[in-house]
Amino acid sequence: MGEWLLEVTDEISGFIWGLPLIILLVGTGLYLTVRLAFFSFRMLPYALKITFKKHDQKSAGDISHFQALMTALAATVGTGNVVGVATAVVAGGPGAVFWMWITALVGMATKYSEGILGVKYRQKNVKGEMSGGPMYYLEKGLGQKWLGMVFAFFAVFAAIFGIGNMIQANAASDVANDVFNVPLWVTGLVFAILVGLVIIGGVKSIGRTASILVPVMVVFYLIAGFIIVFINIDAVPQAFGLIFSDAFTGQAAAGGTIGTVIRMGVARGLFSNEAGLGTGGIAAAAARTDVPARQALISMTQVFIDTIIVCTVTGLTLTMANLYTSGTEGAALTAQSFEALLPGYGDIVVAVTLLTFIFSTILGWGYFGEKCFTYLAGDNFTIIYRIIFVLAIIPGATMSLETVWNLGDIFNGLMAVPNLIGILFLSGVVVKETKRFNEIRTKENRKTA
Repeated sequence: MGEWLLEVTDEISGFIWGLPLIILLVGTGLYLTVRLAFFSFRMLPYALKITFKKHDQKSAGDISHFQALMTALAATVGTGNVVGVATAVVAGGPGAVFWMWITALVGMATKYSEGILGVKYRQKNVKGEMSGGPMYYLEKGLGQKWLGMVFAFFAVFAAIFGIGNMIQANAASDVANDVFNVPLWVTGLVFAILVGLVIIGGVKSIGRTASILVPVMVVFYLIAGFIIVFINIDAVPQAFGLIFSDAFTGQAAAGGTIGTVIRMGVARGLFSNEAGLGTGGIAAAAARTDVPARQALISMTQVFIDTIIVCTVTGLTLTMANLYTSGTEGAALTAQSFEALLPGYGDIVVAVTLLTFIFSTILGWGYFGEKCFTYLAGDNFTIIYRIIFVLAIIPGATMSLETVWNLGDIFNGLMAVPNLIGILFLSGVVVKETKRFNEIRTKENRKTA
């Protein structure tokens, strides 16, 4: 049964992540980047600057700009940065990291667009909380409610059985067992209890928790990575050289095909930063903001932090350690690579940060899935979703690595298609809102001049 399921999911994943979806994903980001006149690149310094500023607390929304960003980062900075990069490098070679970068660079415009549309078309639910995201801008902006329902349906499955839950639980149990010898089911049970205690409080509880956990865990992981780079500075140029050269040759990939390199890089890049999945719009919709584009810019920084910074640290370490052909996979490979370059501390650093990453990711995706579930079933059934979501953590902790990752890729791809269609057809709205923001910002600058 296990082998059959693995084969089936592998076939479906390979079909979904074929050339058409890769072209749609990267092409949408490139199209938006050009149509917005490289606005995502030009405004990145400004976006990073305003991320940590206090804003008008009287604006509509449930949580602050920063908490909304941390909720989005909580959902993305996780297994994609540690395990996802490892699986990409094992299957596609170091060159896969290059294609993760490309996905992120064009993905900033996609994430920015999701943020604008998420805030513009959001609405209050029966509890007085903001709800937004692809399902709402597909319904209210594009006028295609059925497409919004398709997105929400696949997003619920992704949250429970894929990227948002079971993959996270699997990676947590794997690293806890490998480093601390904790039984798989014990890790699953502990995570289920802790997650249940937080998500019962809704987005405000998740936002508060994420705003504390995410900055600490990211800084801790980056410090360890920078130490490794500094200690092994002589190997860094060669590692970058291999990443660039292998991106166009596929010589280090399993099977030696350039197609494998690109597919793994793009798929894992999307898994890491979620640009194109639509989750950025769900998180942005909860923020207190005066204009959609301001929160969208803050949301955009998540892609840069997640993939360009955090994933690069992991990718460099894996390439320099050169253990990706040893047969070891997933979290264990990243832990062994860190340990090889930072003896005595590396595997512990990976274990502690990954467990924290995973906990916050499950929290963030618990919120995303809940919003999609209530869109389909109504706000009165929230408790049903939360129970199912928490219980799914336990079996996820004991499943095979390959099967859960295949499921994650499948649901990611199925989520991305309706969302990308919506963004493309609503790109005119994004351009209009961007122009409006530029006018507002010009007036603000004149007042402070």
